[in-house]
Amino acid sequence: MRNLFTLVKLVVKDEYFLLSIMLVFGMIVRLYKIDNPVADWHSWRQADTAAVSRNFVSDGINMLYPTYDDVSSIQSGIDNPTGIRMVEFPIYNAIHTTLFKTFGVYTLEKWGRLTTAFITLLTALFLYLLGKKHYSSKIGLLTAFFFLFLPFNIYFSRVILPDPLGVLFMVSGLYFFTSTQIYGAGWFISAILFSLALLQKPFFGVYLLPLLPELLKKEKIRSNLTFAFLAFTPFVLWRFWTGQHPEGIPFYEWAFNGDRIRFHPAWFRWLFGERIGILILGTWGLVPFAFGLMRKLKNKFNFYFVLSALSYLIIVATANVRHDYYQILIIPPIAMTLALGTTYLWKRSKIILILSLVTMFLISWDRIKPFYQVNHYEIVTIGKIVDETLPKDAKIVIPYNGDTAFLYQTKRKGWPAVDNSIDNIIERGADYYVSIDLGSSDTVNFSKRFKTIAKTDQYIILDLHKEISPKFDLK
Repeated sequence: MRNLFTLVKLVVKDEYFLLSIMLVFGMIVRLYKIDNPVADWHSWRQADTAAVSRNFVSDGINMLYPTYDDVSSIQSGIDNPTGIRMVEFPIYNAIHTTLFKTFGVYTLEKWGRLTTAFITLLTALFLYLLGKKHYSSKIGLLTAFFFLFLPFNIYFSRVILPDPLGVLFMVSGLYFFTSTQIYGAGWFISAILFSLALLQKPFFGVYLLPLLPELLKKEKIRSNLTFAFLAFTPFVLWRFWTGQHPEGIPFYEWAFNGDRIRFHPAWFRWLFGERIGILILGTWGLVPFAFGLMRKLKNKFNFYFVLSALSYLIIVATANVRHDYYQILIIPPIAMTLALGTTYLWKRSKIILILSLVTMFLISWDRIKPFYQVNHYEIVTIGKIVDETLPKDAKIVIPYNGDTAFLYQTKRKGWPAVDNSIDNIIERGADYYVSIDLGSSDTVNFSKRFKTIAKTDQYIILDLHKEISPKFDLK
């Protein structure tokens, strides 16, 4: 009996056993509302990503010609008749599509969320290895723990977005670079992984900062140039290719400092107060986080890691303030800093540490919980009606303030807003007009001009090819 107890004690203390338990529970918590339609928080961005995958399913995977549902000029200022989408290189969509077509069973949307969840588990594994490499097994386990269970990251690591995949490439790239000699296989793998991260978002380039001390060594200039070539060439080629299709490139200049908010009080309030302070760290998480920042360690990896995240917040100032999903990129250094602060406080004040962490999780969860809600389920219900009513190849005008989430539910290409005169939009291929805003001026005027084929107190569908009174077109 004593031998059995000793064996169980050894197993429970084994780091790989603990990591396995964390990964299992990390997956379980991400199954919460996994069946949600693409109509929860940031559904517009998820809808655009999911639409690319859905078109890959129906038309075949074409990595150079990803398309989505929006054929308007809203996102780029240029008519986009084919709906081409030149943003991230569609690696995420290819993985998403392959899993759906291979295993089926679940809906495409559920497979999208599961794909992101699987990616997150891999990222947690590499964060454990990264923390262990630079500090200790305990730091590695705690880094993986915080990454897996921060309420903010639980939600944003089960959404249909490419950002978590970029995080995986970045974290694994850092691990492989620092785990082998500069001329070893790990260095080559690291360069490839960083190239894949940059193809998701160029902002991941800030995380090359922890590698600079090694990359700037004069005696390794040739290998360093090779690393830079491998890391940046695919991104440069992709940007050259996307430049051939400007209609598919959304406006992006605004993201950096379009509203001049950088370093203004509002910038500090939103990023360090509302987002990092409350949403991610639940206020009390600032205690272990601060101690993690203040620790004087011989290994400066986390210092550069945090500095990379800060650089990202400074460079991409406006987008980080406007959209909280942009903070997906800073969760790994936050998790590692929490791990360092936790081990420091554990030796000095367990009560303060436990109080801080418990309160952190409770406050953060309270703020994140509404993200899972579908506040406008009518777009899902009416989207299904439109899908059952209209021809599969029909293009529709479905105004929803430019938000493509409603358009996505219909499984049709079209316009998420009236971006021009209705006659011009009809010339560009629009067949039907669908609206849930029955009192809008467009809906009132168009219903006087075009034949109504379906109408309830919730929605109206007009046939744009059947006019009943042209004189009422006021657009």
